[in-house]
This record gives sequence, structure tokens and C-alpha cells, in this order.
Amino acid sequence: MERHHHHDECCEQGAKTGSGMKPLKALISLEEGFKILMESVRPIERREVIGLLQARGRVLAQDVKAGMDVPPFPRAAMDGYAVLAQDTFPAGTFHPVTLDRVETIHAGEIAKARVDNGMCIQVATGCPMPEGADAVVMVEDTEAEGKTIRVYKPVYPRQNVSPQGEDIESGTIILREGMLLTPGRIGVLAALGIQEVEAYAKPRVAVIPSGNEIVPLGEPLALGRIYDVNSYTLSALIEENGGVPMIFPTVADELEAVKSTIQEALAYDLIVLSGGSSVGERDMMVAAVESLGEVKFHGIAVKPGKPTLCGLVKGRLIIGMPGYPTSCLTNGYGFLVPVLRKLARLPERGSSSVKVPLSRRVVSTIGRHQYLPVRVEDGAAVPAFKESGAITSMALADGWVEIPANVDLVEKGELVDVYLF
Repeated sequence: MERHHHHDECCEQGAKTGSGMKPLKALISLEEGFKILMESVRPIERREVIGLLQARGRVLAQDVKAGMDVPPFPRAAMDGYAVLAQDTFPAGTFHPVTLDRVETIHAGEIAKARVDNGMCIQVATGCPMPEGADAVVMVEDTEAEGKTIRVYKPVYPRQNVSPQGEDIESGTIILREGMLLTPGRIGVLAALGIQEVEAYAKPRVAVIPSGNEIVPLGEPLALGRIYDVNSYTLSALIEENGGVPMIFPTVADELEAVKSTIQEALAYDLIVLSGGSSVGERDMMVAAVESLGEVKFHGIAVKPGKPTLCGLVKGRLIIGMPGYPTSCLTNGYGFLVPVLRKLARLPERGSSSVKVPLSRRVVSTIGRHQYLPVRVEDGAAVPAFKESGAITSMALADGWVEIPANVDLVEKGELVDVYLF
């Protein structure tokens, strides 16, 4: 299949090869390309200390041991009356036990009195248990008349009481290195009075746009020029998946310029080249990476976006994304996101998907795995793809459908999995 494709590429570009432009080498399969990419990623080792308010979505770089009990004292688990449980044993619906209310305390207050036989103290949920008391009678099971409290239901010792350390015992490891800090886990840190934690650093990602037709935002457009779309879509994707993007100035279409920009970008954790939509530009990228390090692959049997490049220079992974905005972003979701998440030590992105029928027949290129952007409308998947250069293909899509390499068409009404963005 791939050999046949290589022939297609040659036919597409046969006219150009005379001018020294080389067609793509034989394309490797999506599975093979993905495997090589993921094997080339080393999870980040750098760590930093961050405040609790900056910790959401970060990955713990240390085990967290509890330095105290939570709760730090036995407390009332219900609104009601703190009692000696044995005083309530004779209570029944028609034979209430009468107790004397000696004090009332609210959350955060400590009882001054002690509970002895025949006494009770009114407590709110969360109050420290008064001395002498060993249970709480719920307010619903009582009736108050001034300071006289009638109890209609017995309680056993420790009933409706949260013992000290019930939630967290001092000395236990409560959170482990490598855990993602969710709001709930941040709550645990706060309950222990921990203000700062050690987390893995966010990977710094160099985004290098290329292409003579690319113009930075804010500058006027001359005829034949287009604004730089990919740097912004990729940066948003990088931020969404735990990275910090740094957009470089657009690199000139010259080998030395590409090489020196890549060398400068080696200070970052990951290098993403975007552009190289023409054969000449693509060759330039490949030549630049080859001269500095090693090209792992160049070209994947995937549509859109076959000119995807993977290289290693001094241990740094370089990913060359297709120049066309739709291809660039679909490949961003397919390849860049898993790479980023492994690099940042984030859990794999669970792709939520819906199973819906296809609204119309789709013809695919056999031998190439296809990512087809779709909208979900009235319970059906409506293809949103216009062409590789049309960014609205992605902006107006809800997700994508994957069409395997061995399938040449999907009939209207066939059930497909839509992977939501």
C-alpha cells in the first residue's frame, strides 16, 4: 500500500523533481509513527516549588506525608446535643429521657462546661466534642423546653462523632509522587495546612513557524501572503496539555536560518516546527534536522497531514507539523497531545466519544489513516472538512472520526465513533 503511495507522491511531484525537489520517502503507518514518537519522549525531570493556588492541574514531584491528624480533635458529626450515651439508653418514643442543657456552643467554639450524668451541651456539626461527652443525639430526636431537653431515641457510644484522625492519620502518606493535583487533592493539602508543594515543571515548548507566505499578526497582508495560524492553534493546544509555548519569529526559507533557529530552540524541552507545506520547504526542514541530529521518520500514511517529521537533536525531540492549518491541528490532537502529556507526566487524555450515524457517504484514500473533522448535528456526524488550508474545518467541528487505512469508504448511516475535542 505504502509503496503504491510513494508512487502517487512521485506522480504528484514528478514535474518538480527535475528542479532538485525530492518527493516524500515511503510513508510509514500511523501506528509505527506513533510508536517511534512516543518512544522518543522522556518525561520531564525538572521540579519546582509552587503555591497551592497555582497547583491545579500540576503533577506532584514528591510524596506528601500528613504532619497532623485530620480532624485534629474529635468533633460532632451532627447538629444536636453532646451526651453521655448511657444516659440515653432508656429513651423511647413514649418514654423520653430528660437532660439538663448546661451550655450551647457553635462551630469553632470550645465548651467550658463538662458533660456529667443527666447533662447535655448543644453542639453544631464540626464542634469539638465537650469533655465527658461520648455521643451526639441528633436534634430531630429531641424536644427542647427552655433548658430541659427530652431525648426520644437512644445513642450508642461514639455515635454521630468524628474521631480525631478519622479522615487523615498523622504520619501516613496521603498523596503520591506522580499524582495529578485535582481540586479534591488540593483540598487535602489545605486540610494539612500545606501551602507549597514540589511539582514537575511545565515543559517549555519552542514553536517555530516557517514559510515565506506567513505574516505575523498585526502586520498588513500583501497579496499571496497569509497570517500565521498554526503558531496560535498549536500554542493553545500546548497550554491545554500542560506545556508553556514560546513562539519564535518566522524562520526564513534557508537551510542555515533553519539550522541556527533549531540550535537556539535546543534550550527548550520540545521543538515544534510548523510549516513546510511545499516540497522545497519540507526538504529544507529534513535537511536541517539531518545535519544536526537524526531524522526518525518523515511522512506518515495519514490524511490530512502526511508530511509529519520526527527527529532527535542532542536528545531533544523535534516534531515537524504540516503547514496547512487543518492538517496541523488534526495532527496536533493526534500526535502532539500524547507527546506533550507524556513529557509533562500528565495522565493520558481520556478521549470522550459518541457513537452516531454518518450523515453522508465518505470516500477515503486507501492506505492512509484518515482523521475527518465532523460536527454532531441532530444526532448524526456531519463531515466539516473543506480542505487542508481551511481552518474553519476545525473551528466548526466538534471532533473527528478516524477512518482506518484499510477502509476506502464509509456509507451514509454507518455508526461511527466521534472523538470530541
